[in-house]
Amino acid sequence: MSTLREWLALLCCATLLAACGGGGGNPGATTGTNNNGTTTGPKVTSVVLVSSADTIASSGADGTEVTLSALVKDANNLVMENQTVDFKADSGNIVVVSKTTDATGTATARLNVKGDTSLRTITVTATVGTVSATKKIQVVGIVPPTVPTATMTLVNSAGAASNSLSSATPLTARTTVRDKDNKPVANALVSFTADDKLVAFSPSAGTALTDANGVAEVTMRPASLSASGAGTVSAAVVVAGTSLDATANFSVGATAIVLGPLSLSPASIPAYGSSVITVDVLAGSAKYTEQQLNIAFASNCVTAGKATLAATAPTSNGTAQVVYRDQGCGNTDQITASASGITKASTANLVIAAPKAASIQFSAASPTDRSIVIKGQGGIGRTETATLTFKVFDTFGKPLAGQNVKFSTTSTSVTINKLSDSTDANGDVITTVNSGSVPTSFRITATLDNGASTTSDSIVVTTGLPVQRAFSLSVVSPNVEGWGYDSGPVTPATNVNILVADQAGNPVPDGLPVVFQTNLGSIGTSSKGACNTVNGGCSVDFRTQAPRVASPNVPSTPCNTGSAGAVSNDSVRTGLATICASTTDGTNTLFAKAAIFLSGSFATNVYWFDAPTAPLRLTGAPTDLGSVASTESKVITLEINDENNNPMPSGTKVEITSVVNAVGIGVSPSTVQNVFPHTATGDVLTGTGIDNSSIRQGSYHQISIGSAQAKPCLTPLAGTFNVTVTTPKGNVTSYPFKLAFTCP
Repeated sequence: MSTLREWLALLCCATLLAACGGGGGNPGATTGTNNNGTTTGPKVTSVVLVSSADTIASSGADGTEVTLSALVKDANNLVMENQTVDFKADSGNIVVVSKTTDATGTATARLNVKGDTSLRTITVTATVGTVSATKKIQVVGIVPPTVPTATMTLVNSAGAASNSLSSATPLTARTTVRDKDNKPVANALVSFTADDKLVAFSPSAGTALTDANGVAEVTMRPASLSASGAGTVSAAVVVAGTSLDATANFSVGATAIVLGPLSLSPASIPAYGSSVITVDVLAGSAKYTEQQLNIAFASNCVTAGKATLAATAPTSNGTAQVVYRDQGCGNTDQITASASGITKASTANLVIAAPKAASIQFSAASPTDRSIVIKGQGGIGRTETATLTFKVFDTFGKPLAGQNVKFSTTSTSVTINKLSDSTDANGDVITTVNSGSVPTSFRITATLDNGASTTSDSIVVTTGLPVQRAFSLSVVSPNVEGWGYDSGPVTPATNVNILVADQAGNPVPDGLPVVFQTNLGSIGTSSKGACNTVNGGCSVDFRTQAPRVASPNVPSTPCNTGSAGAVSNDSVRTGLATICASTTDGTNTLFAKAAIFLSGSFATNVYWFDAPTAPLRLTGAPTDLGSVASTESKVITLEINDENNNPMPSGTKVEITSVVNAVGIGVSPSTVQNVFPHTATGDVLTGTGIDNSSIRQGSYHQISIGSAQAKPCLTPLAGTFNVTVTTPKGNVTSYPFKLAFTCP
């Protein structure tokens, strides 16, 4: 800034000098002539050359340069624009910025030495025509700047220089940081490092900021009580982009310290009581206070979960203290204190009173999700033995070991296998009970020596074996569209269900196998024609396929063979499958049968059931229903059968269609329901009577038709309509009807 002010002042002086005819210029004439003698405009009379500095550094670095300015004026001391200035120097390098003067009469250039470090004087000349001015620039040497510094010293607690470190004599690592002018640097981040097997820093990060005096310090202590050897501590800091390091060497001596005797207050406690455990750290005969140590505490009861104790505690003024709390140990417990670097632990025994039993609870039974079976009845996954678990608690609700428990029951139908036992470490005691020869339920009572007792939940004893009277077979749909269709391997035509109970009416044990057989179609899966019960029941698939015509009692099943009166023949009715399900109770074969119609897809045999000459079989020709007054409706009943006089498939729709001069009121029921085999007297399938294919098995539907005649009735109408039967697979059969409506 001072150089710029000097340059501006010099420029002003040069202007004044030029006004007085100075500045090295030649005032000469105020006008000039051109080459042909013609008079021209004002003539340059003065040039003033100034520089931004009178010296230039000899380093020659880029940017180390001075700026040169040439001011051009005429005889009237007016600045002259558009004058060409020629800058020259006897050494160094000239860089012209503007060779032609601007509106202020100024042209500029720059001068540098481009790495030429010789000390000398450079003469610069600025020339306009015949008028010129000069300027001398000195090339001067550079004084090297100073650099920042960092130094380190180690001092003991008294502030005296020392490099001997021990637990009793920690050291302070002190680093002083100064800048290039040797002034203290405040708030500089200093990082201290050393072998972490020898030294631990405080603060633990080993970092500190310099204070106003440029000093940063950390405390050094041995990494452990057993640490010994020699090492180097280093300090690293960055000042004004310069990385500095400082180091100091030190030695570490191991510290000989021991743990004093454990103090227990009190030394004997009641159940669930507490005691204060105290231990001193000694260096010689005095407490060691130079460094905080972590003391580890342990005991057998704590390890077993029968007591609580802080795992570690730091020393305070050389003493560590924890609180021991009993959690039902009930024994003499040995307490141990130890520390890293101290070779010998300190121990003491704490006497703890045993807790007293307060209560007993029933906690578990096995099996948990089912009953046990009568002796000798068995069953897959079943057992004749119940296992009962009880738990004993003390007065603080904690499980209590070593307590004698007696077992009893009021039932005379079961046997207790273990009448007494002692609780284990978890407070548990177990007994088992075997079933007898009759179904029953029972409870077990567990009693402590102090008289406290509890009773188990009820345990049920059932037979578990299936009985014939509770062997129940059913089909989901007994009439399926299968006379002309195979149902395929993925989607069955229907399902067959079996439910099995024991003599008490309870579902039999899981896993009872039930075998299925059929004389038409197929039943079961490719792996087995059976299922295993879950919660007393199971289900298998029934598929429609060949054969569709039965042979007498083929295949042979428990349902169609055996002693007289115990079985019945299978049906040989066309399109009627007989299903047999069977199992065993270990001695007897249990069985049941059901039937499934393989229904046709077309309503071939349809009868007007309440016709005047009932029943009347319908043909493809329109059926005349006679006449009815226009104020009334006509209701007829149709019996719908397939080509085998079997019912149409369940779900078949029956509709009134193509209605002319009439109104279709409705069909009831509008679909074919489940139809089971029956005889004219309503008997269930017996194997006789039903085999006669002339005995129709179809469903009954009421068709209601009304008049479309407007009121009042003016002329009779002839109404027509169709009854259309559509199976689940979309097969359609339609029968036409006509009905005359008369005017009253």
